[in-house]
Amino acid sequence: MAQAMRRQSSISLFATDGKPHPLQDTLMAVTLVLGAVAFVTAFFDQLHLISSWTGLIGILTGAYGQFVSVTTRERFALIIGLGASAFGFYMGMAHGGLFGGWLG
Repeated sequence: MAQAMRRQSSISLFATDGKPHPLQDTLMAVTLVLGAVAFVTAFFDQLHLISSWTGLIGILTGAYGQFVSVTTRERFALIIGLGASAFGFYMGMAHGGLFGGWLG
């Protein structure tokens, strides 16, 4: 039963296949940070510019990250960041939008 034994690979936080994914990890981290900023600033009406812009950039970064992601862990974290970015973006748009008062 030697074939039944597999060597336990090191458990990584970012890659479940044991290979490095620097682009995907960077996109995941950027999306999570932008999502967190957009989510927190969405609760303040005066910060709608920050909320809407970080949300929009987070959505775009997360969408590209989903496109190039390799592992399930990356996709899971990207979905969390995308959800937070989308919430911040939509709340920022509701409170004044991307240019709120600068155009017009």
